[in-house]
Amino acid sequence: MRIDRYLEYAKEVKDALLDGRPVVALESTILSHNLPYPRNVEIVKEVGAIIRSAGAVPATIAIINGRIKVGLSQDEMDLIGRSDEIKKASRRDIPMILVREEHGATTVAATMVLADMAKIKVFVTGAIGGVHRWAESTFDVSADLEELSRTNVAVVCSGVKPTQDIGRTLEVLESKGVPVIGYRTTEFPAFYSENSGYGVNATVEDEKELARAIKFKWALGLKGGDQQLIDEALREGVVEGKKENILGKAWTPYLHNHLKRKVGDAWIDSNAALLYSNAKVGAALAKELNDILYK
Repeated sequence: MRIDRYLEYAKEVKDALLDGRPVVALESTILSHNLPYPRNVEIVKEVGAIIRSAGAVPATIAIINGRIKVGLSQDEMDLIGRSDEIKKASRRDIPMILVREEHGATTVAATMVLADMAKIKVFVTGAIGGVHRWAESTFDVSADLEELSRTNVAVVCSGVKPTQDIGRTLEVLESKGVPVIGYRTTEFPAFYSENSGYGVNATVEDEKELARAIKFKWALGLKGGDQQLIDEALREGVVEGKKENILGKAWTPYLHNHLKRKVGDAWIDSNAALLYSNAKVGAALAKELNDILYK
């Protein structure tokens, strides 16, 4: 079975790919699971506008009625953004969502898989999943880490989600041979906060050098906020979660929702700001990679 039979491109995205112009993939869980409607749709549209102004084309990826959408219309964004029947789709979930002709919002891992199928080489997101802070008891490790080690799509992000253990996440990425490169920073970002206390493998000052490094990796076949406030909120969340008998993988969404309640509406603005910044870098990187790989 050819999976490309299930790929449906928005005209803008299809034309860009046929013309050899740069395209930037975006995930759809930001529409369905991360931000409230209608702000979620507004932010994704603003991210798209930033990418276009930088000379690339945005392609939000989702599954609608069992069809893989590469680029969404306004109606499709509204559907994903406001419906309560959107499944969160990671790599493992894609087959069942397709066969049942359901709606699915793609996670980082799933977006990487589908972007690779669609021949899109750069993906912009807010943060990736990682190793949970209490993984020794929950065994909660995001599928994003495995995907980063196997799929040749460059991911522009602001570190890992605040409920994750940065040190352990970086250890896993190192063991899987995934390079962690800082764009004009020597410190690994911590999503809401630019300071984490952890370094990166290397630092680049411009997109051209970054694009060349990515090209070499792929050519060689090498797969692969206020931090104190956040930490205090998470510790409080752990205490409350234990009282409520939260177990296993339920910890991640529980702590994420607790953090949102503690931080207030500022978390929406923080999400938007880092997405806008990442979109600028991602679009510039897509242009440089496009020139290096295809021209």
